[in-house]
Amino acid sequence: MQALKSNLTRTILSLLGVTVGIFAIIAVFTLVDSLEKNIKSSFSFLGTNVVTVNRFDFVGGPDYPWWKYFRRPYNTYTEYQFLRDKLRNAEGVAFSAGANSTVQAGSNAYRGTNITGVTFSYQDVYDVSLEAGRYFTEQEVNASRNVAMIGVKVANTLFPNADPLGKELKIKGSKFVVVGLFEEEGEGLLEISSKDEAVMIPYGSFTKLYYVGPNGIEPSIAVKGLDTDIGLVELENELIGLLRAKRGLKPTQEDNFSLNKSEFLMNTIGSIFDVISTAGWVIGGFSILVGGFGIANIMFVSVKERTSIIGIQKSLGAKNYFILFQFLFEAMFLSMIGGIAGIIIVFGMTFIPLGSLELVLSFKNLVLGLGISSVIGIASGIVPATLAARMDPVEAIRAV
Repeated sequence: MQALKSNLTRTILSLLGVTVGIFAIIAVFTLVDSLEKNIKSSFSFLGTNVVTVNRFDFVGGPDYPWWKYFRRPYNTYTEYQFLRDKLRNAEGVAFSAGANSTVQAGSNAYRGTNITGVTFSYQDVYDVSLEAGRYFTEQEVNASRNVAMIGVKVANTLFPNADPLGKELKIKGSKFVVVGLFEEEGEGLLEISSKDEAVMIPYGSFTKLYYVGPNGIEPSIAVKGLDTDIGLVELENELIGLLRAKRGLKPTQEDNFSLNKSEFLMNTIGSIFDVISTAGWVIGGFSILVGGFGIANIMFVSVKERTSIIGIQKSLGAKNYFILFQFLFEAMFLSMIGGIAGIIIVFGMTFIPLGSLELVLSFKNLVLGLGISSVIGIASGIVPATLAARMDPVEAIRAV
């Protein structure tokens, strides 16, 4: 501490390089982690361990054969029933279709509402968390009753300052009774509709209002796999076999359907952020390198200034490792101070409001920042410390 305080200006200037470097690396990692977490949560509606049967692939590429997918047949309710009865590696099978529309209640209206028609088994595949009310009964779904579950935004707009349960709303002129209120999800980073602005009704009721099928709304079949089926390999193989048999495809014909997993999209998002993280390492690495040179410079100067002290210590019986660790610890301590300063700045950034994006400094990034600081301190101080440890005590005492 005395050595650092005696040349405070030099110490601060040496610290800046490490501070900027650690700040750059940890700030990028914090931003990337927060963005990735927020974006992935925006796709939470895809569910986990869920395979959906669609005409198109979720993830495309430069050679995406969209013209081929357009000619594929739509999913049918009969296929859903067939899979529901035949699948053995599935926890649940659901059939759903959606459309955007305006819902009304008296003089109030909510535009751009995501209306989704679902089967009773929808809750077996996706998480349907309710703040109040209940889920549809099987009788209501089978009889295509006009009942609905609505999101918080829809409820607040249609029924301000009132309990929405038991109230009536209109969809395309048809009256629906509200039986459930979804839990609030909040704003997401991406412009993806959440359950806050959704209305869910039985599938039969949905088909009374909208045409589902070729040249109309495309329905989706969703299948939730078993936890024991790692990678959902068994489920995918079973789905392919059953769908090919149901659609009468010959062995030489290719599949006319796509099986999409939420993991495909998550992996694509993860690979994008891996590239951004690498860029963060490169940017911060140059700053860290400059900071390391600064610390090495100040340590060489410290060794030069304290040569006579080193000689006295060695003449009094100090071992080489004592001198080595003395300067090595000083370099590491200096680097750690700079790293902590950089982390504090990043932590201060997390309090800056960024709309729907919430920055969080994770414990992993905190440890990473301190670890990098320690390594830089050791790497920068090892050479000056080694030179100091190897000094001849007689020659060192004579140094002025």
